Amino acid sequence: MKAWLIARRELAGYLRTWSGYIILAVILALNGLFFNAYALGGASKRSAEVLSGFFYYSSGFTVVAALFISMRLLAEERQMGTLLLLYSSPVKDRDIVLGKFLAGLAFLALYILCTAYMPLLILVNGKVSLGHVSAGYLGLLLLGSASLAVGTFGSALSRNQLMAAITSAVMLVALILCWLVARITEQPLSEVFSALSLWNQHFPPFQSGLIHTRDVAYYLVVTYVALFAATRVVEARRWR
Repeated sequence: MKAWLIARRELAGYLRTWSGYIILAVILALNGLFFNAYALGGASKRSAEVLSGFFYYSSGFTVVAALFISMRLLAEERQMGTLLLLYSSPVKDRDIVLGKFLAGLAFLALYILCTAYMPLLILVNGKVSLGHVSAGYLGLLLLGSASLAVGTFGSALSRNQLMAAITSAVMLVALILCWLVARITEQPLSEVFSALSLWNQHFPPFQSGLIHTRDVAYYLVVTYVALFAATRVVEARRWR
């Protein structure tokens, strides 16, 4: 599949340059500091509370990591002028977008995997439910996938990486803050905005160790819609 070839090329680009490792190191360090402050600060907490807090903070850092990873996916190609080479190759637009997304998702999964030492630290003085950990990490991966797809769409719209980061951040913040709009609107609009919320409505069950089909479906739908929109943008730019 041509998308896999593009994904391998893009992932190799992340692993060959320092930028990807710097993103991982900085976000992991910040995540670790927040986890340490929450786990050790204040009154004693049960292991389940500490684990839930870990997923709470990690969800925010996962969105930030997805934003920084995605900003280079398509915008860098346009900025460097190499997107024309992809257009001239026998590769479909959906393969370009999907390949870039899969590479970003693999790198994001690497970041998420690197956070596994934090739940393991809870085992030193407490107990951890494997089901809780599995549900939490599934939620992080789904949230990261949706955020990365939105970032891919923002990258497709932008001419450089800075604009891609700003555009993607605006869209992600708008999706996250939908729950605030839901509070000031009446039904049925309040229910619509609440259901659209990227975090408040759909991530807390994963954070608590629960997996609901509607939440999994939501993140998969957001991922699909954002990638579909990115593909349409790439197709439109091809014929300009």
